[in-house]
Amino acid sequence: MQQLHHQQRSTVGLPGAGPPRRRCEGTAMGAITLDLRPGFGIGPFNLGMALHEALAQVEHQPNIYDVVHVKYLDEEPLKLDIIISFPDHGFHLRFDPWSQRLRLIEVYDVKRLHMRYANSLIGGPSALATFVAVYALFGPTYPGSYDRDRGIYTLFYPGLSFAFPIPSQYAYCCQNGDVSAELPLELPDGTTPVACRVSVYDGSSDSKVGVGSLLDKASVPPLPAGSLYMEEVHAKLGEELWFTVGGQRIPFGASPQDVWTELGRPCGIHQKQVDQMVIHSASDPRPRTTLCGDYFYNYFSRGLDILFDGQTHKIKKFVLHTNFPGHSDFNTYMKCNFVIYGTDDKGTIHPGSAPKNCITPSTKWEQVKEILGDGGRAAIQTQGSMTNPFGSTFVYGYPNVGFEVMKNGHIATVTLFQS
Repeated sequence: MQQLHHQQRSTVGLPGAGPPRRRCEGTAMGAITLDLRPGFGIGPFNLGMALHEALAQVEHQPNIYDVVHVKYLDEEPLKLDIIISFPDHGFHLRFDPWSQRLRLIEVYDVKRLHMRYANSLIGGPSALATFVAVYALFGPTYPGSYDRDRGIYTLFYPGLSFAFPIPSQYAYCCQNGDVSAELPLELPDGTTPVACRVSVYDGSSDSKVGVGSLLDKASVPPLPAGSLYMEEVHAKLGEELWFTVGGQRIPFGASPQDVWTELGRPCGIHQKQVDQMVIHSASDPRPRTTLCGDYFYNYFSRGLDILFDGQTHKIKKFVLHTNFPGHSDFNTYMKCNFVIYGTDDKGTIHPGSAPKNCITPSTKWEQVKEILGDGGRAAIQTQGSMTNPFGSTFVYGYPNVGFEVMKNGHIATVTLFQS
């Protein structure tokens, strides 16, 4: 797993990052208090929220979330969860790597975090989450399950579970995954187990989420009807974009007024710097200024940039972002769920029924070459070595489309244009 530290926030694209703080990990002030909402979330973090939204919450409260780690599998970023960890507060957030939405909240050091439920506190150094305290606060429930290999007894409530370590000498209290008699409110030596982990997950299903393999049972809550998050955006090379939820179609050559009408006000507008790749063209005009007349409309919440010609004010390029961790633009854009298919595909394409040979954010570079052919030699893009801790990316060009590819073979951005 790769790990991005909070002190690197300004270099990984988190919005609003201030100067790095040098406080050492583990020297935080006393335990913070977060509201516990079984089945829905904890504190400002809601199950189903986007990774971008969670990191925005971190940025809004830098004095509380002072040390933050973002963990992911660098070689295969879609294989394991993306994790935002708060080591000073003993909990972390697990995001589904494909949708980048929060599927599970784990309090892995219960003694570090005060949780408030029904005006009562549990957890933290002053309110130990003992079995007795949990049972008194949350009420009766069905017998839990016992993991013999880990020596862990897990107690389940809707959208919430508590894991308790059971000393090996008292393992006989639990048999074949079921409690032999009463719930272990008290062990034979007179002590009561203390929770070592609390899990908060979507309570709309009957899944029971706990430690080990039970972690995988936590699923992302369904999106609200009509949500635009992860909307499929179909791209017909050299022609247009089609937004499948809203039904908008935006062709090359459309005006800023057309785009405002279809997509609404952009999140940002900025003037384009001179294309650094223009020196490779036959004409090589070698402009004398670092800015040109062209300008971008930025739709960060859609993972999309639209470039307009500064003279004709017509669309000349679309840039689609995958928001993979390990790229310099990580967390600047939400993920664009694009589907790209070629000019030889005929007929109407419906959402969820794209042709077999299409390109999506999950398509790796080797698969792109199988679909479009060899992209030739790559141009190397560094984004500035001082501001980009992730190293260079590789740019490949085809008629009407260009791909920026990370070292792990995943697509970082796709640029659509008319040849």
